[in-house]
Order: sequence, then C-alpha cells, then structure tokens
Amino acid sequence: MKVIKLLTLSFFVLLSISGFSQERKYSTFYEQRASLFDELKVEQSDIIFLGNSITNGAEWAELFNNYLVKNRGISGDTCEGVYDRLESILRGHPRKVFLLIGINDLGRGSSSDFVVKGIKKIVCKIIEDSPNTEVYIQSLLPVNNRFNLFSGHTSKGEDILKINKALISLSDELDLTYIDLYSFFVNQEGMLDEKYTNDGLHLLGKGYKLWVDIVKRYI
Repeated sequence: MKVIKLLTLSFFVLLSISGFSQERKYSTFYEQRASLFDELKVEQSDIIFLGNSITNGAEWAELFNNYLVKNRGISGDTCEGVYDRLESILRGHPRKVFLLIGINDLGRGSSSDFVVKGIKKIVCKIIEDSPNTEVYIQSLLPVNNRFNLFSGHTSKGEDILKINKALISLSDELDLTYIDLYSFFVNQEGMLDEKYTNDGLHLLGKGYKLWVDIVKRYI
C-alpha cells in the first residue's frame, strides 16, 4: 500500500514539474531580469538601450558617463521577448529608445522577413504607447564563424544583410533614425572584426567603446 502511495505521489510530482516546464515561455534568466525591470522606474528623461545579450553585456551609464542611460537588455532575448516586456519601459515614457534585436531569432531558425516584422511590431508599439519617445533602430551586427561557437547565429551573415537593408526602409517608412553599426564592425571578409569579439557574436570592451563612439551624437 505504501509503495502504491509513493508511486502515485511521484507521478503527480513529475506531472506537476512537466506542466510547469511546458508553461514557461521564456528562460529563467529572462524572467529574473524582466522581473527586475518591472521593479525599476523609467523616467521621461531616460535613454533606454533595449535588446538581447549584446546590449545586456554593457555598462551603458558608465560608458556614456550618463546615469540617464539605462540597460534593458536580456541575454537570449528575441523580438517577441522584447515586445512582451515593453510595458515596463513604456509606462515611463522614456526620452529615447535604442533598439537592437533579431540575431537570436535567426539563431532559432526564423527568416529575415520574420525578424523585420518582429522589429516593426516592437517599434509600432513604442510609437503608439509613447509617442514622444524617440526611437533609434540599430542595425544588426556582423558575425564571425571562425571561433566555431554559436554556429546557429554565426552562419547567418546573408540574413543579417537582408535585415539591415529592410531596416533602412522601415526607418524611412516610419520616419525614424536608422543607425548603421554594421559597417563599423565588419572586416574586409564580411565578418565581425576579431578585435571586437572573442566568440564571433558578442563584443569585447573595444567593441562597446566603438559602439558608444558611433551613437554618442544621438544621445
């Protein structure tokens, strides 16, 4: 009898764990960081850097020597993930938003058209909910497959070019500012310059310093 009860209890525990796992839409890290952002206040004078791990990896306030510049990057994030957490940002009606997103969508098998549509959905939501916020669409960065890391991402060079071309048109359509990061980071072989990365996808300190030099005139 005890064995039957134990087996029954184990079954329901496993069923509960399985159901919980299936219900989770995003990673635990996403949930942790998004919940932090829910607690942090965004002011109308703030400047938001919004994106995935490439944005997440910077200390933006220190890089710009400006406490109004705030990091809203989450490692592993996608277009849908950014869209789903916009409320915590837009309720504060920040002065500016610098958006860089899409490489993880490509890494998961999404098409370039899917990424552009996802970015447009994000941008239109910002415009609708916080019309006085200035939106800056940043190009996707180049990638480099020579490190043999993040192969799902670093094999998407052609898709990145297609997306960036489409983002220029999208920026014109919505009368927004497009910032070309790509051209500053790409080497003569069409890949992310190895002086700015150690894995072919993410940036080293010199990469962030270059990024700041590119965008500081818009801050």
